[in-house]
Amino acid sequence: MRALAVLPELAKRHEMLILAGGSAYEALHAEYPVTRIPTLTYALNRKGRRSAYRTIQRGLPAVMDLAANGPVSDMVADTIRDFAPEVVISDSEAWTHHAAARLGIPRISYDHFAVLAYCHWPMSWRQRLACRLEAAAYKKLMGRPERMVIVSFYDAPPRRHGVCVVGPVLRPLVRRASPSRGEHLLVYFSNGEKHFTPRVESALAELDMPVWVYGAGRDGRCGNIEFRPPSNTQFVADLASCRAVFATAGNQLISEAMHFGKPLLAMPEDSLEQQLNAAMVQRLGYGLRVRRDRISAATVRDLLSGEDRYSANLLAAARDGAAEAVKAIERFAEELACQR
Repeated sequence: MRALAVLPELAKRHEMLILAGGSAYEALHAEYPVTRIPTLTYALNRKGRRSAYRTIQRGLPAVMDLAANGPVSDMVADTIRDFAPEVVISDSEAWTHHAAARLGIPRISYDHFAVLAYCHWPMSWRQRLACRLEAAAYKKLMGRPERMVIVSFYDAPPRRHGVCVVGPVLRPLVRRASPSRGEHLLVYFSNGEKHFTPRVESALAELDMPVWVYGAGRDGRCGNIEFRPPSNTQFVADLASCRAVFATAGNQLISEAMHFGKPLLAMPEDSLEQQLNAAMVQRLGYGLRVRRDRISAATVRDLLSGEDRYSANLLAAARDGAAEAVKAIERFAEELACQR
């Protein structure tokens, strides 16, 4: 989604080679020529929590390939070498970072996770310890890019030179949609088959309002709950017209809900990044946060009771950082190209 927000402007002025894998490939290849590459991702356990064991088990071959310049690393490096770019821009993608560093091509990191590794953030000592561990793993996989564009729905002071924090980047589909106030609650969970638990379903079933659910891996209707199939266009329309949003605490969805002024009930995944995102939603007065094992119909009603206040705060803070991101990327690219 971050890529879709800036690619239209970058494509007007630059020749581009796009590499992507997983859901990023599926989102991009319909509109742009994309070279498919593998991806690294977290693995979850049966309770929907991040599993260090499963993540290591599934990711070890990929990490070994990166460390030893294996066949996948060679393929990505050869693809980039043939294109001969002046700059590589990468959104938390290890192979492109690794290949660019190997080829001596300057890199611009363009993601949200770097806010943990390269920005100041008020944390408890336990969060700070977790942050150091996650930041160390992130830096090990991505290296240390020469420049960074960090996309964030909240401000975070950078710790080092060459870091630019921009506001939420909105894909064109979101910018074209007109907001309205409907009566439905929009629900979206990344890894929804794990996070849409019986407790969550029971809480939603008690509500006296329509509930439209995306990402649960189900279809059909059960009482007031309607399970909707994946669809970018319909999802954005449902987001723009909902009364409020109940979702996992990803930066992109929070940013899009913020754009439409939709109060948020953030239920973070078992990751520090999402926990901090959810904390900021509540701290900034954009809505509430809740743990998966504490969710109830009363929690949703509490959110709706503060709807006007949350909406006003969201609309006052909303901004489209896509133009900021394009400007920062092009400024950094020019700086790096001149240094070669």
